[in-house]
Amino acid sequence: MGKNKIARWAELGTFPNVIQPAAEDVSGKPHPVRGNWRRDIFRNDNPVVLELACGRGEYTTSLSSIFPGRNFIGIDIKGARMWRGAKTASETGLSNTAFLRTRIEFISSFFAEDEVDEIWMIFPDPHPGKRNSNKRLTCPWFLEKYRVIMKDGGLIHLKTDNFELFNYTRNLALSNSLEILFETSDLYSPGAAKMAEVGKAWSGGEAQENTRTERILGIRTHYEDIFLKDGMKICHLAFRLEKDKKISDAGKEKG
Repeated sequence: MGKNKIARWAELGTFPNVIQPAAEDVSGKPHPVRGNWRRDIFRNDNPVVLELACGRGEYTTSLSSIFPGRNFIGIDIKGARMWRGAKTASETGLSNTAFLRTRIEFISSFFAEDEVDEIWMIFPDPHPGKRNSNKRLTCPWFLEKYRVIMKDGGLIHLKTDNFELFNYTRNLALSNSLEILFETSDLYSPGAAKMAEVGKAWSGGEAQENTRTERILGIRTHYEDIFLKDGMKICHLAFRLEKDKKISDAGKEKG
């Protein structure tokens, strides 16, 4: 492990906005923060938004700046990457931002029923190939976990450069009769009408000013910049997860 990585691990433990329990402390049992994020961490009653597999936390920190009336939590297992987002949030005084270092598999140990309003997944591992589909963060097993911790009709976003993952998730939403608010296989293609449509899908369907929508479109991860320079197209899917709909496999994937 390099010296920079060791130093970042050490500094990560000093940030007051970071929670990083040992795996044995949460596997199959609730963490003390479960059900208490608003009261103990953010000290407000604002909506809670998660960024799963947040990496460097570009979206967690940027969205928290755009939406000060919402609480944002970046979740990832890789602390050296998370360090960047946690440090940015600490240095800029983003009090509506927190980070949780854990595996997404343990998410039920950290969030109570109906505690989460919205989930973002930004370029998660696509786990290509049908054999690996049950590892995807949008597979039925994970969606069932989200369905419990989210409020009824909670909004889920997927942003990816992988068309297989995009189509897989879209087909799951369609086969389970989930409301799709927005879908595109080329997010950055020109079009003011599309821009307005995207704005309605972001942050629970709240009315967005064009300037705010443009700011959201302007958030780019490190790898997204690389994808765009290589001429790759970016997909975005936004759909609602409903409490009364148990998520089942879509069966044979469609094109």
